Amino acid sequence: MKRRREVSAEERALFETTFADAKLSKTKPGAKKKPAAKTSTAKSVARPIPRAPRPTGLDGRTAERLSRGQLAPEAKLDLHGLTEDAAHRALVAFLRGAHARGVRLALVVTGKGGAAQRDDAPFDLGLDGRKRGVLRTMTPRWLKEPELARFVADTRAAHIRHGGAGALYVYLRKNG
Repeated sequence: MKRRREVSAEERALFETTFADAKLSKTKPGAKKKPAAKTSTAKSVARPIPRAPRPTGLDGRTAERLSRGQLAPEAKLDLHGLTEDAAHRALVAFLRGAHARGVRLALVVTGKGGAAQRDDAPFDLGLDGRKRGVLRTMTPRWLKEPELARFVADTRAAHIRHGGAGALYVYLRKNG
């Protein structure tokens, strides 16, 4: 059975300020909503506008080939064994260089983070006292930061033949 971690006073205060204006729903979880009453005067019903898919920089065929592992990465960066700061610096330098060389598909290997990433494993700390799997967690965040986002068209989990859950495909924008 999993134990819940303790919530700090700072986290509690942030939660309370964020949700201060929220109103509680009076329906029970899992209860079905009643259909809205029909009005005879309104002929058209306002429907939510569907969101357009987020542009990824990949066309459908490329995305499909990528998900099947049929595209070979043109450049690879392995972050195993690096500290968080060193990994961030290496990622920035690697992607800048790859983009400058016209590379379109890069593979960034983060590793799976050891036993701490499994649901059934107890909380696992590395030698430095920090939770393991830091690079796997931080790399997607770094790729969304403005410094790197200008190079990145899309990111996806790698196919098993290229590292699976321990690696990311980074599809870079065209030079120009």
